[in-house]
Amino acid sequence: PAVPSVSHPLVLYGQLLIPLASSFPDYYVNCSLRCGHNFIDQMNNVSMEHWCEWRFISRPYSHLRHCLETLAEKNNFSYPNNIAEHIITMSHKYYFHNCTQERQTLMDPPEDLLLAMIIAPICLIPFLVALVVWKSKDGETQS
Repeated sequence: PAVPSVSHPLVLYGQLLIPLASSFPDYYVNCSLRCGHNFIDQMNNVSMEHWCEWRFISRPYSHLRHCLETLAEKNNFSYPNNIAEHIITMSHKYYFHNCTQERQTLMDPPEDLLLAMIIAPICLIPFLVALVVWKSKDGETQS
């Protein structure tokens, strides 16, 4: 991915957090920021070209989520809350803003194969109906 166009998460975590933080105790906000800083430290060990690969980011991301969730639980706050959501959102804006899943473009099958796939069941239906009628007539004659 390209170099992020947004500020570093350390800056972003602090931006806009002040209005959100007013409804939370300072120690909770500071501990939440510590979770974010730990995530940044772990992501510093992942090269930029691997930021969009789950196998490289799953551990730091899981640690961030677990840290924020455990902290909220221990302090009797809901999760996700405004602080945790802000930290996760800012992390996404910095590290994962350029990650898109490339999906294989679906194409129609070749016309001859498509025609065979349409005609085969249509031709099979009269045969199956005839088989059912024939078998039901056999059953009547045996009684």
